[in-house]
Amino acid sequence: MNIAIVAETAPAKAFIPIIEKIDADILSLTHSEGAMELLSPYSKEIFSIGEGRRNTAKKRSNFTIARLVLKDTIRTYNALKKHPVDLTITCGNAGDVRKGIAASKKLNLPKLHIEQDIYNPIEMIAYADLITVPNKTAMKQLKEMYDITNTVNIKGYPLAEYVGRVPILEAEKIYEQYQHDDFYVLFLGGDTRASDIPEIIKEVEKIDKTILVIPYRFETSTITPHITKNNIFVVDGYVDLISLMNASQGVIYCAGMGVTIEVGALGVPAVKILGFHAQHASNDLAQDLGINVASTNDITHAVSRMKKPQGKRLIKNGCKASLKVAELTTSMDLFDQNCGGLSSLRKIWNHRKQYR
Repeated sequence: MNIAIVAETAPAKAFIPIIEKIDADILSLTHSEGAMELLSPYSKEIFSIGEGRRNTAKKRSNFTIARLVLKDTIRTYNALKKHPVDLTITCGNAGDVRKGIAASKKLNLPKLHIEQDIYNPIEMIAYADLITVPNKTAMKQLKEMYDITNTVNIKGYPLAEYVGRVPILEAEKIYEQYQHDDFYVLFLGGDTRASDIPEIIKEVEKIDKTILVIPYRFETSTITPHITKNNIFVVDGYVDLISLMNASQGVIYCAGMGVTIEVGALGVPAVKILGFHAQHASNDLAQDLGINVASTNDITHAVSRMKKPQGKRLIKNGCKASLKVAELTTSMDLFDQNCGGLSSLRKIWNHRKQYR
């Protein structure tokens, strides 16, 4: 069997425990250097289909965004067309999913999508043949919100299995690398807008501890002008985030499902900043795990009360979920594959307008 994986960094981690359970040749189409590094050992062939779009203070025009998406979609199409592919698998709600499903649809390839955020999915999941969800609530809401019924409940998050068994650097090595042994990690992810950064930095500067800032999709230059104290350090380049968070005394993050699952599985004290996605499945999961979800102006108070999340069950369920996805790759025909189509696409598109 030949399977194409289309992934950014966080989904790449979720794919690894699934790939290990599949008897297939893997073609990886990656959307970041991190994803390429993670998937290379598991792939027969691997190609870059573009780069994740860094957020900037200056908003790109719709025309520019459309041009970049089209360019990467054509890359994805060409890579899939040149190789024998029996199934395409996507995960998450980033641009790689849009490009992977669009190209696979054009080539009439079967498409399996792993959905984690039912409130803010990529509109192209309307054309996936089968969609997995982490729980019954997600299954119900996809139907009610978007008329999507071709779903399977896998009862967990495969990423949690990866976090539960990935080799983690000893804390002492992290302390030596970053020259600090008592710090918090501040992660500015996909739920952060450039306009949010000044206020977030202002609030974390009130915390009496070293803060290592991971800018993720932001340029360092977007953050450093707002730093006024010498206890805040921006870490640029690729970071072994799991090892860094594990060695920290706590994580403050404005991001979605990926980091929520990671801190939950690690059992690291954490605070989730309520970003511009006021309604997000990661907020629900964080609260279920005992992670405080706080507004920007409440960061200091929330950090003073943060505690270890209850994530043991998260890892156990993640193992079962990855096994279920692996089984689906050879038994998709047993489930409803009637995709939502144009009607569902329009409903997702209209729902996402509030975040543009």
